[in-house]
Amino acid sequence: MSQRSIRVIQSEQHSQDRLTEKSSLAFRKDEKGVEMQLINIYEDLNYQTIVGFGGAITEASAVTAAKLGEKNRNEIIDAYYDAENGIGYSIARTHINSCDFSLGNYAYVEEEDPSLSSFDISRDKEALIPYIKQAAATAGDGFLLYASPWSPPVWMKTNGEMNNGGKLKPEYNDVWARYYVKFVEAYEAEGLPIWGLTVQNEPKAVQIWDSCIYTGEEERDFVKNHLGPALESSGLSRIKLMIWDHNKERVYDRAKIAFSDPEASKYIWGAGFHWYSGDHFEALSAVHDRFPDKQLIFTEGCHEGGVQLGSWRSGERYAHDIIGNLNNWMSAWTDWNIVLDEQGGPNHVGNYCDAPIIADTTTDTLTYQSSYYYIGHFSKYIRPGAVRIGCTKYSEKLETTAFKNVDGTIAVIVLNRTDEQVPFTLRNNDEIAETSIPAHAIQTLLFPCP
Repeated sequence: MSQRSIRVIQSEQHSQDRLTEKSSLAFRKDEKGVEMQLINIYEDLNYQTIVGFGGAITEASAVTAAKLGEKNRNEIIDAYYDAENGIGYSIARTHINSCDFSLGNYAYVEEEDPSLSSFDISRDKEALIPYIKQAAATAGDGFLLYASPWSPPVWMKTNGEMNNGGKLKPEYNDVWARYYVKFVEAYEAEGLPIWGLTVQNEPKAVQIWDSCIYTGEEERDFVKNHLGPALESSGLSRIKLMIWDHNKERVYDRAKIAFSDPEASKYIWGAGFHWYSGDHFEALSAVHDRFPDKQLIFTEGCHEGGVQLGSWRSGERYAHDIIGNLNNWMSAWTDWNIVLDEQGGPNHVGNYCDAPIIADTTTDTLTYQSSYYYIGHFSKYIRPGAVRIGCTKYSEKLETTAFKNVDGTIAVIVLNRTDEQVPFTLRNNDEIAETSIPAHAIQTLLFPCP
């Protein structure tokens, strides 16, 4: 057997390495049976299949990009959605009606109209839809778009406003279900097929921005009796419907309520989750172990508190969370806003956040944050259709995951969040390669399956 070469891609805090290809390594026969400092890779152990990686294209992202010159406006999309020159995103999330990262509250039916005859997405056509179309064209075949509502229109809400929580009035259950159908049909008429829907963004949180509260039972019953049947009767059963779309600490509880009901479960593809309440990686495995036919998708996460230019911690936070989620059955991952302005907005309630690319709209310049590069170590090299494979490590100083791509390439990600260089020996199929990873660095190791 000819010697297998290992490509090494690295990003490191204390150098200029940013998704930088380093000198390659080579496997050699493990003649002495090395025991120490191993990262083992077992390609015959197979787990979940990856759907893809992506980010959210919000009105805030689209409007921010529109304030830039054409070069930078295009560069943002290419940096994310070009598989060769960017980091290979294939998924986008967007919002139904407004979200906090809109310029203000808006709905597609502003005045009370249960017939929905006045349904109008013309606002989305201004900046949002053109930018999503550009992402779709750049990603090409395999691009997946899904959408989440933050709030129904004011006239459907118990509190009479889109912000500050409130609930959907029961008499509008069927109308609201038809609203999703109208959204799908309107976007598809614009040439943007909808792959998936989440029932409600963060259904547990009363936010000062667009929000709507559901208990687990209310969400289950809305899907079972209204949304599921509405999609089915409209010929949209192909839509991947996701519940929860909120933090991991209760993902098992909410999954159990919805998935244990066969009449609700038949409409639901999986559960979406966020990261804002902490790791809770085991909660994902709990859902998978109880409901192995359901998918787990990370639908939102961002570094809160406004723009933090130059922060290395944000990249490490992303990588730590992605590895933990992947190792506990996550099959798709979506970041929050793909780009924000110099303030971390626009956001109509001042809920400013960071993003992997920050655009200074006053100087027409882009800043790539550490999170962009750290995400790229996964999204660029773990491609749609990749299968997670077995991986063990010798030290808690390292965080690791491994995948086998459709083309036979194995991708191993190694994260070191410590202050010291950490040695390791990569071992696969009785072959080894000794190497190390610098402090505060991430590596993607690529090699052919034996």
